[in-house]
Amino acid sequence: MLPVRTALRYVQPLREGGSLPALVATNGGDVVVKFRGAGQGARALVAEAIVGGLAQRLGLPLPDLVVVTLDDAFGRAEPDPEIQDILKNSRGENVGLGFVPGAFAYEHAAHADLVAPDLAADVVWLDALTTNIDRTARNPNLLVARGDSGPQLWLIDHGAALYFHHDWSRVDEARAKAPFGPIKDHVLLPVASSIADADTRLAPLLDEAAVRDVLAAVPDALLTHVPEGRASDFETADEARAAYARFFRQRLEAPRAWAEAAEHARAERPDTSPLAYRR
Repeated sequence: MLPVRTALRYVQPLREGGSLPALVATNGGDVVVKFRGAGQGARALVAEAIVGGLAQRLGLPLPDLVVVTLDDAFGRAEPDPEIQDILKNSRGENVGLGFVPGAFAYEHAAHADLVAPDLAADVVWLDALTTNIDRTARNPNLLVARGDSGPQLWLIDHGAALYFHHDWSRVDEARAKAPFGPIKDHVLLPVASSIADADTRLAPLLDEAAVRDVLAAVPDALLTHVPEGRASDFETADEARAAYARFFRQRLEAPRAWAEAAEHARAERPDTSPLAYRR
């Protein structure tokens, strides 16, 4: 299971996107928390937990992925009524990433030459697998921080991934195996090495047992949360896990058209940057 942290103090809102995350002090250190009571709802948190869990399985650089619990008293002193409403509707389990001190947002023109081509390819592969539309030059959702051996890249914010789960009625085998068109706009594509080689490296790491372990770590309350005005897709959390497992089983079956399409996009994408990017 994911480590569980108890929220102690609401430190600062991070007014970015519909999820309105915040820096929260917990009993395990500072965490950037996404709240299920925010506009994007529980499924953004499910995506955060699943994609983050897959990234960990692949050995990609992700801040500590944790569950953060809010009790009934948390945030009552917060003066902003919008934040009060979010916190009131987020009692219980939420999802967060460990705070990275001194980190700043990745900028393509300034930092692309710091990213190893194989790492870039691995991130592109993960985002094609999970249909993550939110890793573009406009919104890269990457951080850069000083590490022991130089600048360190960190993956953050996967709430917009797995967009298929907002309409399970349309999810079938054909959709599970389909190429991911938006991968052509991925911010790391110009610096990535072969996506085909990344596919060979990474796909074996996500067998059915690995995917089941990732899904098992997602809190039941998030998987069964029903947005107001909508019918439930699943009776139980295990039914939801079975649906996600089926999607990933089908998507990871060879041949993987979405990985081939990502490699084609890499080969065809022109280098329009001012730097001499590596390929």
